This record gives sequence, structure tokens and C-alpha cells, in this order.
Amino acid sequence: MSELSPFVLYFVTALLVGFTRGLPRQVILLAAPVVTGLHLWLNVEIGSTITHAIMSYELIILRVDKLSLLFGYLFCIASFIASIFSLHVKDTKQHIAGVVYAGSALGAVFAGDLITLFVFWELLAISSVFLIWARGTERALKAGMRYLVFQVLSGVLLLAGALVYYHNTGSLAFDHIGLEAGVAGWLIFIAFGIKSAFPFLHSWLTDGYPEATVTGTVFLSAFTTKVAVYALARGFAGEEILVYIGVSMACFPIFYAVIENDLRKVLAYSLINQVGFMVTGIGIGTALALNGAIAHAFSDVIFKGLLFMSMGAVLYRAGNINGSDLGGLYKSMPKTTVLCIIGALSISAFPLFSGFVSKSMVMTALMHGDYGYLWLLMLFASAGVFHHAGIKIPYFAFFAHDSGIRTEEAPNNMLIAMTIAAVLCIFIGTQPQYLYALLPWEVEYWPYDLTHVLAQLQLLFFSALAFVWLNKKGLYPPELPSVNLDMEWFYRKLLPVGAQQTVNFLHCAKKSTLTTIMAPMQGIQTKLAQSSVAKYYLSESWPTGSMVFWISAILAAFMLLDIFGLGH
Repeated sequence: MSELSPFVLYFVTALLVGFTRGLPRQVILLAAPVVTGLHLWLNVEIGSTITHAIMSYELIILRVDKLSLLFGYLFCIASFIASIFSLHVKDTKQHIAGVVYAGSALGAVFAGDLITLFVFWELLAISSVFLIWARGTERALKAGMRYLVFQVLSGVLLLAGALVYYHNTGSLAFDHIGLEAGVAGWLIFIAFGIKSAFPFLHSWLTDGYPEATVTGTVFLSAFTTKVAVYALARGFAGEEILVYIGVSMACFPIFYAVIENDLRKVLAYSLINQVGFMVTGIGIGTALALNGAIAHAFSDVIFKGLLFMSMGAVLYRAGNINGSDLGGLYKSMPKTTVLCIIGALSISAFPLFSGFVSKSMVMTALMHGDYGYLWLLMLFASAGVFHHAGIKIPYFAFFAHDSGIRTEEAPNNMLIAMTIAAVLCIFIGTQPQYLYALLPWEVEYWPYDLTHVLAQLQLLFFSALAFVWLNKKGLYPPELPSVNLDMEWFYRKLLPVGAQQTVNFLHCAKKSTLTTIMAPMQGIQTKLAQSSVAKYYLSESWPTGSMVFWISAILAAFMLLDIFGLGH
């Protein structure tokens, strides 16, 4: 069993799901992550490898170390929770896509070479897009196509970078690459950056995730960006440019999240914000920072999944997810409300919740790395998280004005999935030593320092006070029906308009050019038609029989010349 790569179990499960229905399918969906997780825990040892030779290349299908193993555990937990949440779904395509997607994520984090990584990188793209298309709306179809373009582009860049890297070094090993690898390093870096949702490369996430199915968004939030975080930690740890990219990622989504009406899109912006903390930690590159980035990835998958599940439950029951149309749902969905609040406290890094014990590691590493001014920006980003995810999401969904919507509580399977995630958020927050023990580098850190706890509580208190004051004064951006575009404006608005204007310009230019050329020619033709020799030159007066006779005579003369060699 130790020679079995974990993705195989998921791909076999996908085949079984296609041939089963009802209870057997549900059992198989839940068994896959449990069996795979136990396999990783009991049978797979640090240092294990599985290689496979293709032509002259040796591909490393499985390479196990503490970094890949931690993400393996995480993805098993995430897929187990997401599978429970989706048990009510009857759509076979969604189930298969979800299982293949999770299996591809496992394959990617255990890949030991760049070609194997590329294969699973593309499988991630192809399988995940079906979770968007499965919603069946026109917006979902278009968003899915845009999403797929970005994902495939990332794969193409990764493959190109891998080939250049092999040409330069003679190796395909997926270890530290660094930007010092030149063109190859930059190509691979940008490929990872697309999937990490770097600034200007992020719009596939905010465009596609809100259009996915209720359960599809839960899967999407867990895997793609976290595989990219893993890849950056593996290949580009310590690259200082990542510090500045990460801080930008943590800060800019706040402004869009505050004005966004679609609450699942608010969470999509929040996802970029949280990945920004991870990217910053990877860029710092110290053991504390890298551990913080990986720990925060672990925490984020669970608390962000909990928030997406709670908003998915609202969408499933209320049929709407716009903040302007919701409110008062705590009366109909009290359990979902409580579970959502736990997720909100976790993402806001309240002490005793999971976000606190992981985000604080990155913040401390920033201070130790002499990035004081960037620490202030990240402090602003932390306060912004509390505003848009910690307060806005539960407030406008369940409280605020009473929308008059009265519905049923979320289905039991959804409540069970959300409860598991909520318990994990509290457990990690109160017992962080168990998560710290799994981290790849030695941990010499404890989050519950009195100064740090008091500073975080003050930050959250004043952030909440600002929210209340802005609301009372009517200065907080209201929830209005709208569609907000950021970078996607360029290809959803500017590019189509620019293309249409270019076509119109070329059409007008062609018409003008033809008019300019044809006008003199028409004048000459008119004068020629009116002249006394027009009929002679145009052969209008020549009998047809006479023309045929003379043409035949000329051809016969040429044939005779050729036969007797007189034409040479």
C-alpha cells in the first residue's frame, strides 16, 4: 500500500461514482477521503518515492516530505467535509468533477517533477470548471469559459518553463527553482502566480467562484489556490518580491469586498486577501514565516470553507445571495447563523479561533524581518478582513433589515459539514500545538502571548466600532443591486468594445478606400463608353462566329510551329 499514490484512490472513486446511485454513491464519496487519509497516516512514510520512466525521462509520481504530507492531510479533510455538504446533490457530473478535482490536488502536491506537476495542474483546471458550468446559467457558462482560459494559460506557462528549465539544467525535479533560473524561473513563477490569484491575474477567481453551484464553490475554495501556495513554498521560498505581492493581495481586495453586493463574491475577494498573508510568509522565507504561511493555508481551507458553506446554505434555501435582498434569516436559519459566526470569528483572527494561531505567525515574522511599514499595511488588511468577512457577511445575510424571507433551516448534511468545520476552527484555535506539530519546519512559537492577544483584541474592537459608527452615520457603502468589475473590466468591457470599434474602423476605411479608387475609374469608363471607338475597343460589333474563327486559326498556327520545331 505504501507504493500507492493517493490520487489513485480518488480517481478510482470517480469511476465508481459514475456507476452508482443513492446510498452506495454516498458511502463511496465519504469513504474515499477517509481511506486516503488513513493511508497517508499509516502507510506513507517521509522520504517515500514512486518513479515511472517514460522514454528517457524519469517522472516522480510520489515524493513525500512533511510539506507535501501536511497538504495531503488537509485535502483529505477538505474533500470529506465538502462531500458531506454535497450529499443531497443528485448531479453525477458534479460528484465526479469534485472527486477528480480533489484527487488532482493530491497528485499535484505529491508530484516530484515538473512534468507530473503539469499533468495534475491541467487536471485541476479541467475538472474544476465543470463545477461552474454545472450551475447551468448563461452567466456561469461565460464565467467558466473565462476561468478556463486563465487556468489553461497557467498550465501552458508551466510547461514552457519546465522545458526551458530542463534545457538549461538537465533536470525536471520540482524543488527550489527561484527567479535566478532566468526565463524558466519567471515562466513557472507567473504560472504559479495565476493560480495564486496575484494582482492583475486574479479575476478568474472573483469572476468564476460566485457563479459556481452551491456545493461547487466549497470545493473550489479549498484546492486551486492552496495547490498554488504549496507550489510557491516548494519552488520560490524566500523570494522577496513575494512579500510585496502578498501585501498587495492582502490589501486591495478589501475595497472591492466592502462595496460588493454578492456575498459569495465578497468571500472570493476575502480568499485573495487571505492568500496574500500566505504569499507574504513564503516571500519572507524564514522558518517562522513559512510555517505561518502553511499553517494559515490549513486554517483558511477550513474557515473559508465554513463561510462558503453557510452562504451556500443561504443561497440553497433563500434562492438569493445578494446582501441587498437578505436579512433577518437568523429567525429561519438559527443554526446556520451560529456556524457562520464561528467562521467569521475564525477568519477575523479572534483569539481561541484558528485564524489567530496561524495569521499571527506571519505577522510576527514580518516584524522580525524588518518589514515594519509593511506590517502596518497588513494590520490594516487584518482590520479590513473583520469588516468585510467578520461583520458584513453574517450581518447582511442574517441580521440587518428584515427581508421578510422565511424558509427552512439548512439540510442536515449541510449542517453536519458546517459543524465539523466549526469544531475544527475552535479546536485548532484552542489547541494549536497539534497543527504546529505537523508543520514542515521546527516551531518555536506560541501565539497566546498577553501582549499579542491584547493588541489583536484592540484591533478587532476598534474595527467593530468603526463599522457601527459608519453605519450609524450612513457612511458605510450600502448594499445595492450592482455588478462590480475590477481587472475583468478589461476583457469583459474594454476588449469587446475595442474589438467592435476596430472592426467598424476597418470597414469604414475599406469603404472609403474603395470609393477613392473606384471614382476615377468609373469616370474613365464613362468617357470611354461615350467615345466613337468604344464599340471597336469593346468588341461589341464583332460577330461571335468571326471571333471564334480567328482564335481557332491562331491556335492552329501555334500548333504547327511547335510540331515542326519552328517555335524554338
